[in-house]
Amino acid sequence: MRQTRKRQPDPETFAITAIAICLALAAFAISLQRGYILLYGDAVAHINIARRVFDSRTPGLLQLGTVWLPLLHLLMIPFIWPLSGWQSGAGGSVPSLVAYVFSVRGVFQLVRHALSSSAGPDRSARLPAWFAALIFAFNPSLLYLSTTAMTEPLYMALFIWAVVYFAKFMRVAKAESADQSLLEKFLYLCGYCLAAAELTRYDGWFAAAVIVTVAIGMLLGEHQGIRRPSLMKFLLLCSAVPIFWIAYNAAVYRNPLEFANGPYSARAIEQRSVRPGFPPHPGSHDLKAASQYFVKSAEDNLAEGFWQKPWLWIAFCGSLLVLFRNRGLSALLLLWVPLPFYALSIAYGGVPIFVPTWWPFSYYNVRYGIGLLPAVAVFVSVAIYYLGRGLRPKSAQFAVALVALAFVVGSYQSAWRAQPVSFREAWVNSRSRIALERELASNIRKLPPGATLLMYLGDHVGALQDAGIPLSHVINEGNHRTWRQPSDPEGEWERALATPSSMADYAIGIDNDPVAHSARTHKLLAIAVIETPGQPSATIYYTGRR
Repeated sequence: MRQTRKRQPDPETFAITAIAICLALAAFAISLQRGYILLYGDAVAHINIARRVFDSRTPGLLQLGTVWLPLLHLLMIPFIWPLSGWQSGAGGSVPSLVAYVFSVRGVFQLVRHALSSSAGPDRSARLPAWFAALIFAFNPSLLYLSTTAMTEPLYMALFIWAVVYFAKFMRVAKAESADQSLLEKFLYLCGYCLAAAELTRYDGWFAAAVIVTVAIGMLLGEHQGIRRPSLMKFLLLCSAVPIFWIAYNAAVYRNPLEFANGPYSARAIEQRSVRPGFPPHPGSHDLKAASQYFVKSAEDNLAEGFWQKPWLWIAFCGSLLVLFRNRGLSALLLLWVPLPFYALSIAYGGVPIFVPTWWPFSYYNVRYGIGLLPAVAVFVSVAIYYLGRGLRPKSAQFAVALVALAFVVGSYQSAWRAQPVSFREAWVNSRSRIALERELASNIRKLPPGATLLMYLGDHVGALQDAGIPLSHVINEGNHRTWRQPSDPEGEWERALATPSSMADYAIGIDNDPVAHSARTHKLLAIAVIETPGQPSATIYYTGRR
């Protein structure tokens, strides 16, 4: 009987994974202890979208909504099911923390595999692989983001592994006698990663289009080992998610592009915030300026002050070395895909990025720059690898390694000293919002247990999360049949707004939202008014039902 040979565990991969786990747990412990997990308003929204799938007056998958893609929300559900995991936000951190560990491992595997000349890892490829993985792992902004319920860490992990598998696919395809089973295995694994990335962020749609184009180019070019049926399955994998999401929007919202041009889309939000006489945002309809703002956000995620500029210049040199010296590593160039995607999104997609040192001198979506971290970590490592190989004396190679290490330490020290820019973005934009939600939560707790509330959850659902009020006790804008456009007269939300005293015990209106308007129309009794600097006032009304 033939015995199958057991695959031996790789001690280096195990070691880098263990380091990543330790870093993730340390970052999570600090964020949880200091209350940093829920600073991002989007993180609060992501957690509560996932929560209302099972905790709602109208539970179900339609509670996932339309603009944000659903994978992260679905992955969070088991961890926010317990009340403690929901209230603290810790349950929402789990997918991000796991994704961070896999990202670090993916960067290590990518560089080690790319620089190895044989099927197994070369000794010379190990040091640059470690260096790239540690640059990635110790990045301060990424460490903070990985403790939150944001989509960036999960997407980054899936994108990195898609590039890992596509790089392996390209390597097998370029071999003289391509192993068809291996070829299909790596291509399909890449496809699965891209499909999952497409279910996480729209960045994945662009990345999939680029990688599919490269694969088709290989088929039409010199790599005859690629079979058309295999490529068609790969294409099907990559196109299934966009087709599904467009069909879902068409069926549920009666608009196939509801996620792109609906009332909650980035473009609609931008149009509502435009001031007369001012451009919508920096880089709007200006591809060059859009690229500059994204690159600047990437630099801000890497370091502070004079430490910023060398990162991208070194990474650019590493890319040129790959392009002109070793085209066998060309798959690594796919890591630059976020640059054109965000440049186009800023210029023509209504996606703004504000950086603190450029007009309008504030923080908004600065974290998007973290998308270039994989490219920077890999190509800085590649550049140093080739520079070291070009130096003969061992002492010179050691000096290069020492200078590179000092540069990374100095850069990250500058970021920690100033606080990671992703943390500053969350902190600056959350202070007034959290103050309002905490004050509102303390008033909500005083209401009778089990009371039915009427509240618009779009902006301040965090108050209910803080108060520990189940969403099934709250009539909100998600409690209607979404396919009834533009409104559902028989939906619970619309009926409660029409006659609040017949369906809710208390109503919570914020500024001029639909609940506040209904409360004033029906002359409901205001029992508490909450005012905090920088935020609209919130009013709790008694409907007279109890």
